[in-house]
Order: sequence, then structure tokens, then C-alpha cells
Amino acid sequence: MSKKGKGLWAEFKEFIMQGDVMTMAVGIIIGGAFTAIVNSLVDDILNPIIALIGGDAVKNISQLGVHLGPNGPLLTFGHFIGAIINFLIIGFVLFLIVKSFNKMKNDAEKLAKHDEPAEEKKEEPAQPTQEELLGEIVELLKKQDPENKA
Repeated sequence: MSKKGKGLWAEFKEFIMQGDVMTMAVGIIIGGAFTAIVNSLVDDILNPIIALIGGDAVKNISQLGVHLGPNGPLLTFGHFIGAIINFLIIGFVLFLIVKSFNKMKNDAEKLAKHDEPAEEKKEEPAQPTQEELLGEIVELLKKQDPENKA
């Protein structure tokens, strides 16, 4: 244990129990599960469609490639295309999730704003004009001195 503060284990425990770290961990786990779903979509649905279009020669996106010359190496670009398809699918689904989250958030803010009791603006009584004030002063003076008939 260090003399200056918490030990390494205590600091690690404090760090790992922070809300941000826990949220990130949940996001990573869900992201891994979602990636498995997208991979299944590509492997089990898109690949058979590609095999149908490309024939028996292409049964999987990852098999797509071109020979560089008659005895040259095979330039396989299928894995790359599969990764791009996965990325686009994941990006689109995340876009839809964020868009729906923002819509729900905006709707909740509008609802909260609508439900708040509107502050009633109390109208202040109109201030008397100078003429009205002078008239009141004259009336008060008359009441104090009945002989003065100003």
C-alpha cells in the first residue's frame, strides 16, 4: 500500500465501478452479440443470394477474387467486401438506434415542457399617471384644510 493514498487494488476497484466503465462494458458485450447477428445475416442470407447469382463458383463472399495472371497469385477481395457490408449494416442499424433515441429524447423533453405548469404572469397594476397623482394630492389637501378651496 502506498503512503500517499489508496492502494492499487482500491484504485482499480473504484475505477472499474464507475458508471462510464460499466456502460462501456455493456456496450462492448452487446456490440459483440450484434456483430454475430450481422455475420449470420451475411453468411446465411447474403451468401446464398450471391451463390444463386454467381453460380456454384461463388458460394461465399469471401471466395471472391481474381487471379493476377495465368500462374499469378489470387487477389481475394471477398473478405474486404464482406467487411464493408458488415460495416454498412452495423452503421445503418446504429444510425436507426441513435435516431430513434434522439426522437424519444426530444419527445420526452417536449412532453416535460408541456406538462410543466406555465408560470402565470402576474400583471402588475397600471401605474397612475402624473395627473392622477396630482389629483389625489389635491383631494388630500382639501380634506386636511376644508377652508382652502383651491
